[in-house]
Amino acid sequence: MTDAQTLAQRYIASWNEVDGATRRRLIDGLWTENARYADPMMNADGRDGITSLIGGVHSQFPGYRFALTEPVDGHGPYVRFSWSLSPGDGQAVARGTDFATVAPDGRLAQVTGFLDQAPGAA
Repeated sequence: MTDAQTLAQRYIASWNEVDGATRRRLIDGLWTENARYADPMMNADGRDGITSLIGGVHSQFPGYRFALTEPVDGHGPYVRFSWSLSPGDGQAVARGTDFATVAPDGRLAQVTGFLDQAPGAA
């Protein structure tokens, strides 16, 4: 398995990529074909769904960036990491913790996200 830190960094990079074609290449290399993503606000199935979901986040939060906020933790085929979403150097508008299941080939099979701070929440 790819080390947990590298996997989480690649995941965040795919969420931050603004060019749609480059983002799709990142997603194809990072996620299994039948991968699933779910959090309290969004769900996506497969690479097409994940690509669309991330594109929607870019539309809703143009210029915002995701960043890892805590040490990444890995255990067997599982990875846990926390992140924030902020406008450049500004204060985070969202924070969350994601739990990933890694396929035997080292790509993401499933990510389940939990929002620690939702956009618009005080």
